[in-house]
Amino acid sequence: MSRTDDDGIPVAGLARRVPDLGALELLLAVARLGSLGRAARELGITQPAASSRVRSMERQLGVALVDRSPRGSRLTDAGALVTDWARRIVEAAEAFDAGAQALRGRRDSRLRVAASMTIAEYLLPGWLIALRAQRPDTAVSLLAGNSAAVAERLLADEADLGFVEGLTVPTGLDAAVVARDRLIVVTAPGHPWARRREPLSAGELASTQLILREEGSGTRQVLQAALGGLARPLLELSSTTAVKASAVSGAGPAVLSELAVGEELSARRLVSVPLEGVRLDRALRAVWRTGHRPTGPGRDLLGLTRG
Repeated sequence: MSRTDDDGIPVAGLARRVPDLGALELLLAVARLGSLGRAARELGITQPAASSRVRSMERQLGVALVDRSPRGSRLTDAGALVTDWARRIVEAAEAFDAGAQALRGRRDSRLRVAASMTIAEYLLPGWLIALRAQRPDTAVSLLAGNSAAVAERLLADEADLGFVEGLTVPTGLDAAVVARDRLIVVTAPGHPWARRREPLSAGELASTQLILREEGSGTRQVLQAALGGLARPLLELSSTTAVKASAVSGAGPAVLSELAVGEELSARRLVSVPLEGVRLDRALRAVWRTGHRPTGPGRDLLGLTRG
């Protein structure tokens, strides 16, 4: 009968002809301890299971390996020779395991995160503080940019995990929604819109020159899609902080994440302008290269965003 692995898949080649590591470790323990029962206890298995494993190994190799008696278990001549070979295989497996652990340790010692500006400024700091409590030895590097730049970093394998604010998931990436956000229209208190009695219409907002983020930003993508187009920007800036500062200075109206302007609204440095006829809600997503779901510290950070 052919051997199969734990998933029921037929085992071919050397894997069919050579005993598995568990069986070889058992044989080495029998040689060292002189007892099948003591070997079973050392390896944390029952004696019947150990006996069954030895018989299976003998059938596989076609030779008797262990003589059993009331006084204990003794290796046959063939068993002693197989044990010498087994020792080399187990030592090689131990070296393999040590190397794999070193690779995992090196991988888990760093995490490269790329995030769009709003998430990088207003959500990631809290998530990274929580990650540090879980993984104090992991060094985290953060690359902040717009959503298009985040996708480019991931696809170039320059980041392990990304966060974006755009309408869709960029091609080549998988995603999970980690938060919801809303864009709101804001102005300085001295702007005429701050004294409006009627809500602003979508058409009026679309035809007004605004302080905007640059092309490729998630905020601009959502706004442009919702309004069907935008007037030429009054100012075009590369960060949420810069847009917010320009609006506070009275340069003109802006559309910003509700996450980004809470403090300014509370202090009346900015005023929220009601808007009707359009909703500016959006999903904030974690993204990673298709087929490369985060592991190690990336997986832990993803879990913290959902907490």
